[in-house]
Amino acid sequence: MKISRRLNSNGIALIVVMIAIFVLSMLVGALAYSMKVETKLAMTANNEAALTWLGRSGVELARYVVAQQLAVGAEPYDSLNQKWAGGPGTLAASNSPLANISLENFQVGDGTVTVKITDLERRININKADQTVLNQALTLVGVDAGDIPAISDSILDWVDPNPNSSVHRPNGAKSEYYQGLDPAYDAKSAPMDDLSELLLVRGITEDMYWGAASTNHAPAFFQKTDKFGRILDAPAFTTGLHEIFTPLSDGRININTASAVTLQAIPGIDANAADQIIKIRSGPDGVDGTEDDTPFNNVGELVNAVNPQIVSQLSRFCDVRSKTFEVEVDAQLGGSKRKFFAVIGRVSPREVQILSFYWK
Repeated sequence: MKISRRLNSNGIALIVVMIAIFVLSMLVGALAYSMKVETKLAMTANNEAALTWLGRSGVELARYVVAQQLAVGAEPYDSLNQKWAGGPGTLAASNSPLANISLENFQVGDGTVTVKITDLERRININKADQTVLNQALTLVGVDAGDIPAISDSILDWVDPNPNSSVHRPNGAKSEYYQGLDPAYDAKSAPMDDLSELLLVRGITEDMYWGAASTNHAPAFFQKTDKFGRILDAPAFTTGLHEIFTPLSDGRININTASAVTLQAIPGIDANAADQIIKIRSGPDGVDGTEDDTPFNNVGELVNAVNPQIVSQLSRFCDVRSKTFEVEVDAQLGGSKRKFFAVIGRVSPREVQILSFYWK
């Protein structure tokens, strides 16, 4: 019996030791995992800071490139075949600092940045558009003719800085109208800061805003739906307002970078004239942004594309220079990536301002 008790005691002790070893192993494993997580978090925090500086470096690269482009004396214009726009560059710029600049995988320390620059003068400034331009743009989008007066007046009321303006827009909408909606809100009564504000304006739908890029979404305030929530009588918009307008630009449209649709929103330029403008500027191969492009040196050269009698009037709406640029920076450091955005304004070769910098 004594031998049995000794064996039982030894067995219990062995079990206790095994349990202790298991518990200690779990604690060590948990500690190791915790240390690994902490190390990873620390590395991520360091990478986040480094990526932010990479993003800012990408914006500085964009500032440098657009500034240098303005210094190329033989090119008194901005066009899609130039380096800033992702083009191959031109012969005139071959002796400038732009000759050896690349916006793709530009090395910055241990990381790289890829920069995309888009001029905003290729679109119409929604805050400076008059009734004629708005009506033409809405027509191009495919808005029903009967809805255009109300929508254009509502846009003008929205950006009107005086909420109690004496300017009478019989088809417009002020805060009194929007306060009657659910949820209620006030009219902006100021220039738009972001183009998506159009979706708050009476009569503007998401389909109208996004055009062919629109996907399934909840109906806007002004769209009629059936009992199943399906939008009734929703027109097909091949072009969206976001492709034509911008809230930030000099106000005049660069005829060397604008799309055919945007060009047609300019009074006096129809589809044939817009196509002719693009045909002339794109050169023999008919493709924008290639080596054989022949951009317009000045607005007066439009006599080769439109009715010569209206060319003098087009300088009010058109230009061959761009002053405002949207910058998209893809920053990469090791396995970490982040996308940054900025808007820059070019005043001179020595002054390019950063108007905004953000990331998503």
